[in-house]
Amino acid sequence: MSRPTAGWYIRRLRGMSPTEVVYRTLDAGRRRMWARRQVQPGEAVPLPTDILNDRGFSSALPASARADVDPEATSALLEAADSVLAGAWTVLGTRRTDSASPDWFYDPLTGRRAPDDRLAFRIHHRDEAETGNIKQVWEMSRHHQVTVLATAWWLTQDERYAEAAADQLRSWWMANPFLTGVHWTSGIEAGVRLISWAWTRRLLDEWPKVGDLFEHNDDAVRQIAWHQEFLAAFRSRGSSANNHVIAEAAGWLVAASAFPWYGRSDEWRRRAAALLERELAANTFNDGLNRELATDYHRFVLELGLVAAVEADAGGHPLSEATWQRLAQMLDAAAAILDSSGRPPRQGDGDEGRALVVDDPERDPWSAVLAAGNRLLGAPDWWPPVGGAVQSSMLGALGRSRQLPRPAVRKRRFAEAGMIFLRSRPEDGQEIWCRCDGGPHGFLSIAAHAHADALSLEVRHDGVDIFADPGTYCYHGEPAWREWFRSTAGHNTVELDSLNQADSGGPFLWTTQVRTTTLTCDLGEQPVQTWSAEHDGYHRLENPTTHRRSVTLDSPQRRLTIVDTFDAAKAIPARLSWHFGPDVRVDLNGAHATLSWQVGPDTRQGTVTLPTDLDWTCLRAKVGPIGGWYSPRFAARVAATSLVGHGVVSHSTRLVTQLELP
Repeated sequence: MSRPTAGWYIRRLRGMSPTEVVYRTLDAGRRRMWARRQVQPGEAVPLPTDILNDRGFSSALPASARADVDPEATSALLEAADSVLAGAWTVLGTRRTDSASPDWFYDPLTGRRAPDDRLAFRIHHRDEAETGNIKQVWEMSRHHQVTVLATAWWLTQDERYAEAAADQLRSWWMANPFLTGVHWTSGIEAGVRLISWAWTRRLLDEWPKVGDLFEHNDDAVRQIAWHQEFLAAFRSRGSSANNHVIAEAAGWLVAASAFPWYGRSDEWRRRAAALLERELAANTFNDGLNRELATDYHRFVLELGLVAAVEADAGGHPLSEATWQRLAQMLDAAAAILDSSGRPPRQGDGDEGRALVVDDPERDPWSAVLAAGNRLLGAPDWWPPVGGAVQSSMLGALGRSRQLPRPAVRKRRFAEAGMIFLRSRPEDGQEIWCRCDGGPHGFLSIAAHAHADALSLEVRHDGVDIFADPGTYCYHGEPAWREWFRSTAGHNTVELDSLNQADSGGPFLWTTQVRTTTLTCDLGEQPVQTWSAEHDGYHRLENPTTHRRSVTLDSPQRRLTIVDTFDAAKAIPARLSWHFGPDVRVDLNGAHATLSWQVGPDTRQGTVTLPTDLDWTCLRAKVGPIGGWYSPRFAARVAATSLVGHGVVSHSTRLVTQLELP
């Protein structure tokens, strides 16, 4: 990704309210004033003037927590810690070999080093030519590998782990003085780092040298203060107040609660708590789902909220019951949307962000956050089973359990979020799980993490992707791939006139947004479930068109029927895409496709009957133009099959697709 152009800045400015423009203008002035406060590596700097003499740590884990940890979770965590010591650590799908002694500014994808001596405010972190792939550079400095090492010490008291964790923190603190280098360019990174530092201190509490690493270490004392000053001054606002502001507030609250070492600590704690509670409410629908309509960020925000709320408990200043009730709603929403295999939807962006890593980093983060929620708030009977996790034992030991009102049945319709689930009945066979997308385009004026996916579907059979959402793949560095994975053509819906349903102004910027309206919704345990909706994304065309879609799941017949209609006065070019999971083989014959996939030793089969109004082609691993891909996780893509139908549609067109599954 190159440096933003003047046109991008103009489009971005149009996404801001007058109030946000004022705030950003004030921030720009503050940055100019703060430039004189930049600290160069090796420069002697006094301690904060309000530093307190009593710098103890009063919220250690009880000794009983260690015995409560699941043995399998312990074993997996120790294996991960040993990998860190051996220099092998996977960062967003890329294997690094320097995790034992990281180069904090190195990007292994491009081989570039981000600036380490320039004023942060003069670094263009969106410009890959200047910083390399910024996600790769930032991720190591979230210090999740440090909390893994600290957890390994807590579990074993093996000195190697504590010394390695301490060495990494000392290295980072020395290399990243106040406002110098790329790691001072983002508030979300500062917030997550503070969480990692607080938990590293907690986990090393019994280590004889922990005081020398933290409370008696001038570098640590300065860094913890600097990070909180930075967050107090430069929080995300307006059109950027999404998961970023939650991470900023959560990290600030955790630090102010765990390290009350400064004269400003009480004020910082109160401000951080108020900000977190306000923004958590603003970022969450009343039905419990996150407003960004990017499922992975629902989990990330939920984890941030739980970690911060537990820290507030431990510090003796709990968050409000209303906030805990909201966290319970978010937990129940997270449990409700999983398929029979425990997998969540793949709607919108996802970069696998974590608030706190104290388990094997390859462990499914959804099961970990549900396990923590179960320990803190309990689980209704309809929840899926959740196993043990190191994190759940720790949060359960540190926080206070609560009894709150919970739903008696699993929710299938999230009306505000527009997320609808058609599910087959258990007595009819293995689960057919269908997510229907009928919600808002995204959150706030730029809908940064939304995809142009109105009326799209995800369909799974017994947890296997059949009609698949291709995922995210990347944020920076590969603009053509970024655009395809968030495009209308990249989703299981209809593209008209070769245009996205919404206009993209950049990789995290939509200049128009789609409005979707649910027309009918008949769910429940009945044999036949239906949903229909329409969207206005193509009203902006010269030939304005409304796209309507109805979906019917006949559970006993094991059949899903999708009908697409339009009200265009004149014929308009159309493309209907059906993207399959990477495990599904597709054999196309005219307007009929046979599907097969393997589950253990068993071969399962299905069929798709396609609309004969369109000409159908089969794509797999195409790069010019892009098509036939699936991203199993951030920064990874694999070949998959897509069926793409081209033709024209008008008010008389009725496109019928039937999917039959075993």
